Amino acid sequence: MKKIGLALAIAMLGGVTAQADTLDKVKASGTVTMGVRDSSGALSFTLGEGKYAGFHVEICQRILANLEKAAGKKLEVKYLSVTSQNRIPLVQNGTVDIECGSTTNNAARQKDVSFASTAYVEEVRIAVKGNSGITSIAQLNGRNVATTTGTTSVQLLRKHERANGVDFKEVFGKDHADSFLLLESGRADAFVMDGQILAGNIATAKAPGDFKIVGEVLSVEPIAIMMRKDDPLLKRLADDTIHDLVKSGEMAKIYDKWFMQPIPPKNTRVGLAASDATKAAWANLNDKPAEDYAKK
Repeated sequence: MKKIGLALAIAMLGGVTAQADTLDKVKASGTVTMGVRDSSGALSFTLGEGKYAGFHVEICQRILANLEKAAGKKLEVKYLSVTSQNRIPLVQNGTVDIECGSTTNNAARQKDVSFASTAYVEEVRIAVKGNSGITSIAQLNGRNVATTTGTTSVQLLRKHERANGVDFKEVFGKDHADSFLLLESGRADAFVMDGQILAGNIATAKAPGDFKIVGEVLSVEPIAIMMRKDDPLLKRLADDTIHDLVKSGEMAKIYDKWFMQPIPPKNTRVGLAASDATKAAWANLNDKPAEDYAKK
């Protein structure tokens, strides 16, 4: 299908509303709800007092600014904190209009929701205490490994070829901050998660120098903004917004702002340069699931 420009997409949204469920909804209510995460590293995090920030949050704000143009009226943006467990149901049932956290786009989830073009590609890694001596998957044998309830990270660890014969116990955190606390407090020997979430939690820890990210890359995954299925016009609007950010060079600047510069609330720096995989996603925007990345 030939790509249309953002201005035309907005015009289409404004003129054809039969399928645009989200547009109809926000026109009627005057509000739009963004699903956000409290501790998803530099992608989405809380500033306290109901305020949120991060790379995906800012991209979603750009998308919603264009949705507002399509609606032809000022929209109140409401932020709703979601978890790994409830994010997909809340998108499906209409409570959340667009989810702007750290959700992996995979084939199973594509049956239930839609994803915008990928603007961030993640590597799943392992965080440990620097003095633990752990440097590889094999050394997790007999250890407690923290994971966040509702995520795919430990499943990926178990499937990794180097995990054969490695017997570890899972301990669950309710969110990423809680999982990192399990590691920080010694209740877990390792925390398996997206690299930028690990880096973000380490950066804001009481003693960042006590932790390091080690071991093999467990998987390379597209992390994407999520919305309801069967809302093609909103997806087109989201995709074209991302396309225009990349084309203008603004996407790289937004990335630098959140991953390479000091960020609130503690003025810490994640220090994670855009990976080759992320740059490749910008060069060839698509919504392919994680399974396509695994084929490479």
